[in-house]
Amino acid sequence: MSDASTSSPEAPGTIPVTVLTGYLGAGKTTLLNRILSENHGRRYAVVVNEFGELGVDNDLVVDSDEEVFEMNNGCICCTVRGDLIRIVGGLMKRRDRFDGIIIETTGLANPAPVAQTFFVDEGVRSRARLDAIVTVVDAKHLPQRLVDSHEAADQIAFADVIVLNKTDLVSAEELAEVENKIRAINRFAEIHRTERASLPIADVLDRGAFDLKRVLAMEPGFLTDDSHEHNDDIASVSFEVERPIDPEKFNAWIGQLLAEKGPDLLRTKGILHYAGEDRRFAFQAVHMIADGDFIGPAREGEPRRSRIVFIGRNLNRPQLRRGFEACQVS
Repeated sequence: MSDASTSSPEAPGTIPVTVLTGYLGAGKTTLLNRILSENHGRRYAVVVNEFGELGVDNDLVVDSDEEVFEMNNGCICCTVRGDLIRIVGGLMKRRDRFDGIIIETTGLANPAPVAQTFFVDEGVRSRARLDAIVTVVDAKHLPQRLVDSHEAADQIAFADVIVLNKTDLVSAEELAEVENKIRAINRFAEIHRTERASLPIADVLDRGAFDLKRVLAMEPGFLTDDSHEHNDDIASVSFEVERPIDPEKFNAWIGQLLAEKGPDLLRTKGILHYAGEDRRFAFQAVHMIADGDFIGPAREGEPRRSRIVFIGRNLNRPQLRRGFEACQVS
């Protein structure tokens, strides 16, 4: 390994890159929208990665002047790493248009291979520097995630900054226990307790926090080990319909579905076009906890199709498809 690969994070002429990770539904997109919405005077190119056949995360990201790139149907740390390298290379040709890059990974990503890209690829390393890995953690569901999903532990282990989110959903005793679990995995990261990912943007951007020497001490094979696994029992199914959605039918269906299948549904998210409504409705759920709001009018020239994605276990694709299609207006 050359000296260049362990150079200071403040290497001159390089663009800072923030990797935003966290398990499904922890609040990554909420934090990203805060970054893009606040008046901090800086411009960011954003790379959004999804896990599934149809993309909706690009719609969940607020409309802004930022550069947003979407990479579908592949974990950013596996099948599309080459795409990431190409996108970063392309961004460097427009270096004067932004001050930094933010990469939002899929909730199933191990951030280590993403970070590897900024050290083992010479072209990327010479032009971009990994500023920090920011991991968003769901305070309510983390204990269970540490039992059934090794990705959640991996995301915490490689974090420089941890946003401990949804603290309003747990008691003080539960919060302390969650923080102890985090510290047992990673005693170096800064931890910020938040509700709805609300914290000063300076706490997560331009930190100069990624410490390669610390990572190498924790994982000596970091720069050479290219292995990566997913939980094989986690799957993604997604559906799209053309007719407008009847909100009463959808609410009745999704409410019953989450009540019955909530433990198996790690993440549900959709962009819906309601009958008689010009605005798009963004629906999101983690297990049985659901939320939603209107996110603005349909984009000009865009077909008014509704899309929904389920990520979880024991997914009955035909049953889910029939249920969603039945929510359309007659």
